[in-house]
Amino acid sequence: MREDAELTDPAAAAVGGLVRSAQSEHPGRCVLVDVDGHDASWAALADATGSGEPQAAVRAGAVYVPRLAHARPSPSGDTTPLDPEGTVLITGGTAGLGALVARHLVVRHKVRHLLLVSRRGAQSPGAAALYAELTGLGAQVELAACDVADRDALARLLTAVPAEHRLTAVVHAAGVVHDGVIESLTPDAIDRVMLPKVDGAVHLHELTRTTDLAAFVLFSSMSGILGGAGQGNYAAANAFLDAVASHRRAAGLPAVSIAWGPWAHTDGMASRLREADRRRLRAAGLVSLTPQEGLAAFDAVLAAGNGRSVVASVRLDVAALRADTTPPLLSGLVSTRRPPSRPDTPQSLRQRLAGLPELEQHRLLLDLLRVHTAAVLGHGSTDTVDTTVGFLEAGFDSLTAVELRNQLNTATALRLPTTLLFDYPTPALLAEHLRAQILDGDTKAPPPVLAELTRLESALATVATDGTVRAAVIIRLRDVLAKWTDAGERPDDADVADKLRTATAEEVFDFIDNQI
Repeated sequence: MREDAELTDPAAAAVGGLVRSAQSEHPGRCVLVDVDGHDASWAALADATGSGEPQAAVRAGAVYVPRLAHARPSPSGDTTPLDPEGTVLITGGTAGLGALVARHLVVRHKVRHLLLVSRRGAQSPGAAALYAELTGLGAQVELAACDVADRDALARLLTAVPAEHRLTAVVHAAGVVHDGVIESLTPDAIDRVMLPKVDGAVHLHELTRTTDLAAFVLFSSMSGILGGAGQGNYAAANAFLDAVASHRRAAGLPAVSIAWGPWAHTDGMASRLREADRRRLRAAGLVSLTPQEGLAAFDAVLAAGNGRSVVASVRLDVAALRADTTPPLLSGLVSTRRPPSRPDTPQSLRQRLAGLPELEQHRLLLDLLRVHTAAVLGHGSTDTVDTTVGFLEAGFDSLTAVELRNQLNTATALRLPTTLLFDYPTPALLAEHLRAQILDGDTKAPPPVLAELTRLESALATVATDGTVRAAVIIRLRDVLAKWTDAGERPDDADVADKLRTATAEEVFDFIDNQI
């Protein structure tokens, strides 16, 4: 991208973050293009979508692609000065990174007045100990219970800041996670993540717009830049924050958004990462920052003063970023040396299967599943993978199921659905399905329809007796039955539109593929 090509429309940026996660969950199925509307840009749209890049921007007919580059250090080693008599507001300030930064501001930056905001304020776990520690260091600390998504409540809180210790800096570190693949996200799951980050950032921006601030720091995440399977809502929220920073800077206001990589921190959101999550991050080349590294990066961002509005603070394991799997966004930071070619391409796999008896074909595919299962679940050896155990029992969830599906798509050149492990819940069933798909080519193995109906019947037995729910289920089942009965008839446009409205993401992608 050009140096000046920053996205300042937060709502559009949030959509971009969501699409990047969709790309992670469905590799190679969609391209994200930001077009300026110029006539020459529409003409260049085909070049952008056919470039092989997952995202691009088209400006006046020229196509630009994003690349992360090493930040240039500040010419001065001094950080942005924070008035010791001023007040620094930190949202999410009683735990996690917020509490870590609060200590750092007192010790390193000599800040003496802190307004630490969280939903529960002084009642938050660890808040009392943090208060005692900071006041023991000579700081005056207020622990405020405030939902930053509530504009009126936040306005009252800011109005109460004493004039003799006026607000001089804001650090927006509040946030929650609620992971799930995109087609599983409900409005509640989206709001739970978006409200504290997005609404909080908007309200802080609007309510401090006329305040003379030395710093306005937003804590976002690399998920907003790279996307992430199972984190569509979180990626959207963080991409929004990045654009808020750009929007403020375009208006002449101080702002920077730090897109953090993972932290090796025992408190806050980092503490909720499972070992499988950490392994997935390590495999993607993202190494956890120590608190010392993270705080040094925080200081470097403050020292940059009027530098870039969005800074990615992440520690990369270059060796893990293999050239053939490195996201294009990171390609400028790693060696372009190509790794040795893999011995088993999809074509060679097909050829090997074709030359084996059926039993040996099944064993070969079980071995394939064993290798990729070990990789996804982080087993040190394939010997620990028991192919007689179902996938869910082995520890797969919706996120790791998508990851295994993606690896199998690459290994087999098939387009397998995100529901693959739920449709074929044991390695034996999945191996047989893969065998039929690979060897029969266009001939699809019959779906386990009767097994699905049995599972549906069991699920309906557990549904609450709520009359509204039962009525909705009955209507839907009748609709399905009617469509099945009339399957021989060609659907009209209204039928297609109705199906698209109720389709899963995978079904929509398949529809597009078939039309193309």
